[in-house]
Amino acid sequence: MAKIQIGSGNMNKLRQFWNDLQSSFWFLPSLMVTSSIAFAVVLIELDSAAFNQRLSQWPRLFGVGAEGARLMLSTLAGSMMTVMGITFSMTLLALVLASGQYTSRILRNFMRNSVTQATLGVFASIFAYCLIVLRTVRGGDVDEFVPNLAVFFAFVMSLGGVGILIYFIHHIALSIQASSIIASVEQETNAAIDRLLPKKTAQQPDNDEEQKQILDSQDERTWYPVPAARSGYILSVNNHTLMSLAGHNRTIVRMEHGIGAFIVQDTTLVSLALTYPPGQKTIDDLNAAYSIGTHRTVDQDPAFGIRQIVDMAVKALSPGVNDTSTAVMCVDYLSSIMARLAGRLFPPVHRYEAETLRMVVIVPSFESLLVEAFDQIRGCAEENLGILLRILGALDAIGSLTINPSHLSALDQQLQLIAELSDRCFESSHDRERLEMRLSEVRKTLEAQTLLRTVTEQVQCSNTS
Repeated sequence: MAKIQIGSGNMNKLRQFWNDLQSSFWFLPSLMVTSSIAFAVVLIELDSAAFNQRLSQWPRLFGVGAEGARLMLSTLAGSMMTVMGITFSMTLLALVLASGQYTSRILRNFMRNSVTQATLGVFASIFAYCLIVLRTVRGGDVDEFVPNLAVFFAFVMSLGGVGILIYFIHHIALSIQASSIIASVEQETNAAIDRLLPKKTAQQPDNDEEQKQILDSQDERTWYPVPAARSGYILSVNNHTLMSLAGHNRTIVRMEHGIGAFIVQDTTLVSLALTYPPGQKTIDDLNAAYSIGTHRTVDQDPAFGIRQIVDMAVKALSPGVNDTSTAVMCVDYLSSIMARLAGRLFPPVHRYEAETLRMVVIVPSFESLLVEAFDQIRGCAEENLGILLRILGALDAIGSLTINPSHLSALDQQLQLIAELSDRCFESSHDRERLEMRLSEVRKTLEAQTLLRTVTEQVQCSNTS
């Protein structure tokens, strides 16, 4: 049991370390530089005397002398270093513009971009390659050595670097556009949803209230807190390890914080239902099941992807920016994320081993994510009719994809809040009429889905009987 727990904790650390590597500017370029050095060494070894005699048959391609080779390699190395500096400057400028115009939380997406990392790696690789080849060039009449094949490939690689620079400029121009940034966050969030919530369902059972009553009936248990070993954001939780620990200790593990929450060192991370305080080894094993870092990621936290898009929308609606078009795009992509969540089966709050309750976990729900997606945007768009109409369109699209009663109830609550906002903020009767008309259309959609749910239940009952 201890070995499994230690292995799981190490796996969480390795996963976090790998995510940090992918978000760094140095990891991929370092691999590319190492590969270019190895490639240069291989080509130099191939450039033996016999091989050079064969290459001499094409003097226009491989007929450069020692002085010419030195001059070309030094020129290419210097130009690549200059271009690499320009590339770094362009990248940092894009980061500053994106952070100031949208939100600093999207900077990690820029740093994870493979095109930017590969571009920096290409120029650094060509520079290192030229240096390695340059130091092997020897002049003189007796021991002259010019690795013609390696020099030729340095020229070819430099021409390829020019093409990559042109493409990188095009890529930067596209990547700092609001539509590209929002779409990138949406794709990453949807990928996390598909990975974490793979099961699809038209209607999921809602028996959490009954399970909560069972849990509350166990009043004879005493809950002992397990303190957190460090401060930071909860990035991931190994539920298998927690379940194994709960079964081994014959207890119930109750999470006090979910993924994405910030935990303070020495505050309660989880609680254990025991008749005696847990030992230090149990506390260490429970902490090892959690991966805690300095910043949130979308990898196991789709709510953070929603948070990024909401931050962009709120900033776009601020008086200093007043960019309604960007806010509209944010609402559109949020509707895409919530539509995907509407048909997914969310994991249960209570986890059992056989028929014994072992875990009470904190998991996201459709209702909480819907509030995360639209509440703050609605509050910042009190007098913006276009945004409110767009939110209603999003609620209409989401409602047409679900017959779950709790989902429909959460959507109807959003409609009520927008209706209250309309009565309070719009003085123009024309604007109020447009909003009321759209509200009526969305209500009809939700009523139709409720009716469809009733018919579906009746058909299922008739089939079972």
